[in-house]
Amino acid sequence: MQRDVETRVQETNAAALEAGALFLLEEAIAKKAHGEAALVSSFGSEAAVLLHLASRVDPSVPVLFIDTRMMFAETLDYQQSLAERLGLTDVRRISADSRDLRRGDVFGRLHLSDPDACCNLRKTIPLEQALSGFDCWINGRKRHQAASRSAIRLSEADPSGRLKLNPLAFWERQDIEAYFSRHALPPHPMVAKGFTSIGCAPCTVRVAEGADPRSGRWSGQEKTECGIHIENGVITRPTA
Repeated sequence: MQRDVETRVQETNAAALEAGALFLLEEAIAKKAHGEAALVSSFGSEAAVLLHLASRVDPSVPVLFIDTRMMFAETLDYQQSLAERLGLTDVRRISADSRDLRRGDVFGRLHLSDPDACCNLRKTIPLEQALSGFDCWINGRKRHQAASRSAIRLSEADPSGRLKLNPLAFWERQDIEAYFSRHALPPHPMVAKGFTSIGCAPCTVRVAEGADPRSGRWSGQEKTECGIHIENGVITRPTA
């Protein structure tokens, strides 16, 4: 009997999380309740869940993928294969202007001396430019991913005044894994190698068993966010 109750609890929670995420996506994408909307995705370890949910609403939703030109080859391959599998028809690969890269990071080593400046050059500026025609953007941040994300809400305002939606904010790791299983979603090929959060190749390492899922990003540094997700104009830092 207890096992049946636990199963029902899990199924009820999963259904509620899925319904809530779909509601937010339908409002933003199908009904344009917040104006023109785009989905921003890293095509990382958990990205398939939000992308799959969005494809159920409208596979033609604009998907912005920032290619920093320092990505793992596996991520670039995964981006193409996953988009094709989900039928996403408007994936836009965003990169910094080559002239800006030559001026700002001529030797491709800026990440070693000033990782915040590197992220600003290769991620934040290109994304801000790509979002210029949109009123709302959707992303896959979740509270469970890191201490610096523990208080995010379902909707926020970004520094440029756009609505920022986090449909998966309250999903736990087990919810993500269960959704992958229910919908037979392909994992990022590097997950099996111990990478739980996947960014640029020079700044990402494997994560130790049981560690913070994002501890492999900028390992050994105070830095925890690339700058795309900021608060009060500054890059988020851990609070403890």
